[in-house]
Amino acid sequence: MNTNNTNLPPTAAKTLADPDTPFAVVDVHKSLHNIERLASRADRLGVTLRPHVKTAKSLDIAALMHGGAPCPVTTSTLAEAEAFADGGYTDITYAVGIDPHKLPRVIALLRRGVTLRILLDSREQAALVAEAAREAGLAIPAQIEIDCDGHRGGLKADAPGLTDIGRILHEAGCLDGVLTHAGESYFAYTPEDQRLAAKNERDTAVTAAERLRAAGLPVHTVSVGSTPTAHAADDLTGVTELRAGNYVFFDLVMAGLGVCQLEDLALSVVVTVIGHRPEYGWIVTDGGWMAMSRDRGTAGQAHDQGYGLVLDLAGNPIPNLVMSAASQEHGTLTARDGADLPDLPVGTRLRILPNHACATAAQHRGYHVIDSTQPTDSAPAIQANWQRISGW
Repeated sequence: MNTNNTNLPPTAAKTLADPDTPFAVVDVHKSLHNIERLASRADRLGVTLRPHVKTAKSLDIAALMHGGAPCPVTTSTLAEAEAFADGGYTDITYAVGIDPHKLPRVIALLRRGVTLRILLDSREQAALVAEAAREAGLAIPAQIEIDCDGHRGGLKADAPGLTDIGRILHEAGCLDGVLTHAGESYFAYTPEDQRLAAKNERDTAVTAAERLRAAGLPVHTVSVGSTPTAHAADDLTGVTELRAGNYVFFDLVMAGLGVCQLEDLALSVVVTVIGHRPEYGWIVTDGGWMAMSRDRGTAGQAHDQGYGLVLDLAGNPIPNLVMSAASQEHGTLTARDGADLPDLPVGTRLRILPNHACATAAQHRGYHVIDSTQPTDSAPAIQANWQRISGW
């Protein structure tokens, strides 16, 4: 861990009691545990792990994933791809359907020696990529997005146009393979449902790859993954790589699905008590949805966690206390199940565990880093400050 990185604005902060709130905190010990857990699983399944850096958007956190050396990564923006290329990463998948206007940036990265794979799901995109590749005099590695569950983009594995798209790309030297994402796994509430989602994700991707190969087209990459399916898959025969991103932090949605435990959550937001409304049973903090995001991803789960669960500054859960409402810069904490509100005076600092780590992290410029293996009775020491990548 690079404890000398000060990419956040200069600060004299020594512990979580020092910086102005709200701010994001990453527990490096928990992140490392989460990272090692999935890396070991990918090894057992015999596939390459290609972490999705969209959750943390941090070169420092990515450095935890492979002993500090660049590894294959997935990005959700070209800004991420460019920042990771600047950081020495040369094997990158940009896993959002390509907009032709962005192809000059893609080509610029390819000319730098970065293997940057792009994603598409239409003949129109394929033709534009092929034309751009020929004009540039280089191959633009492209993967065809496959829809395994109707969650968002992609072609069905049996779509008539699949081989046509593959042939357009192949004739320009651009066909790399297929990619799918089991988005509906975020609504798979039992281990068996998650296992079946992982099996369907694999089967769909492999079927699409086999159709392309049967048409005489090369398929180098068969890419699958989501955080729930990555942790549930028991057979990835025919798959070459596994993608996941949320796992580096986890969050309340993943805990609600049983993919992780509450103690695995590595991201939290520090807020301060700024008022009380005893007539309503409220404790008011300075951390609203601008600090936590508006994501209410646990609302459809068995346990609705509001906008987040509350910990004390040392990281101990405060029983029955939940962030139940939020306006832009105010958070409302209430007690559940008729419990009494704890006595939390104005000025008390708390930590909130988020519903959706990706959305909450996006509200912040960077992370104050702590290590929960270091004992503390109150405010954990800040070990480092790590910057996030922003923009598109």
